[in-house]
Amino acid sequence: MNPPAKNIRLGKGLGALLGEYADDTPRAELQLINVEMIGPNPQQPRKAFSDEELAELAQSIEENGLLQPLLLRPAPRLLGKYELVTGERRLRAVRKLGWTEVPAVTREVDDDTLLVLALVENLQREALNPLEEAEGYQTLMDKHGLSHEGIGRSVGKSRSTVANMVRLLQLPGPVRAHLAAGSLTIGHARALLALNDQGNMVELAGKAIAEGWSVREMESHAGVDSAKKTKKSKSHPSRPRDPVARALEENLREVLATKASVRLRRGGSGVIEVPFRNHEDFERVFLLITGREASEVLS
Repeated sequence: MNPPAKNIRLGKGLGALLGEYADDTPRAELQLINVEMIGPNPQQPRKAFSDEELAELAQSIEENGLLQPLLLRPAPRLLGKYELVTGERRLRAVRKLGWTEVPAVTREVDDDTLLVLALVENLQREALNPLEEAEGYQTLMDKHGLSHEGIGRSVGKSRSTVANMVRLLQLPGPVRAHLAAGSLTIGHARALLALNDQGNMVELAGKAIAEGWSVREMESHAGVDSAKKTKKSKSHPSRPRDPVARALEENLREVLATKASVRLRRGGSGVIEVPFRNHEDFERVFLLITGREASEVLS
C-alpha cells in the first residue's frame, strides 16, 4: 500500500548542522522511491533499534503522515538504486506499515559526509548509546582523518566531549556491554577509566551494578586504594580536605576524566597534578588542557 497523498507532509529539517543536505525541501524536489530500491547506510553508527520505539513511530506516521522525507544518495555502482543517508528509523517504520513507496530527497553525498550526517541525525534525536557515539567518532578519526576539534564542529559538540567519548572505547568488553545496555552511565564509565587494570574495571563495574552505586560512589571506589587508605589512617590521621580544593579537584576530574589532584597551600600557592596512563592518554589530556595537539607544539 502506498502512503496517501495527504500524508506526504514536510516538517522542519535537521537544522543548521546538516546545512544544505537537510534544510526545508522544496516540494518539487520530492520523489516517491520504491522502498525495495533503498539500501542501508553503510556507515550507520546506530546498531540497536528498539521494536517498541519503531512501533510507536509507525503509529505516529500512520496517524500524522511522514513529516520529513528520507535523505538518500544514488548507490555507488548500482544504477537505479539508492543508499540511505538519514532516516533509517523512518524507513523501518514505513516498512512495518507496508508502504511500497516513500517520499525522499536525493543528494550527492560523499563517504566522508555520509557518516557525519548519520551521526548528527542520531545525536539530535538522542538515539545513540554512548558506545555507538564513541565508535562513530573513532570511525571519523580512523577512516576520514578528522581531529577531535573537526568532529566537534561537525556534530555540534565540544572538543573535550568528543575526546572523552572516544576514551570510553578503552574500557574492557564486559564494561562496554554494561554501558551499551544502560546498566552503567557515562559517569560510572569515566570513573572506571581511572583504574589501570581492566580486571579491576570489570570487577568494580559488577559491584556497582549489583549494589546500585551512584557516580560519586563509583569515583570513590575507583580513585582510592582501600588498603593504602587503611594503613595511612592508622599511622597518620587525615586532616579534613579544604572544600575549595575538593571542589576544584572534582571539577578537574570531570573535565579531564583522570585522577587529577589539587593541593592548596597558605599564601595562595599550590600544586595541580594530572596523571596520565600512557602516551595516548597524555595526548588526550594535553589537548584538553592546551587546546592543541602535542604534535603541533613539537613540530
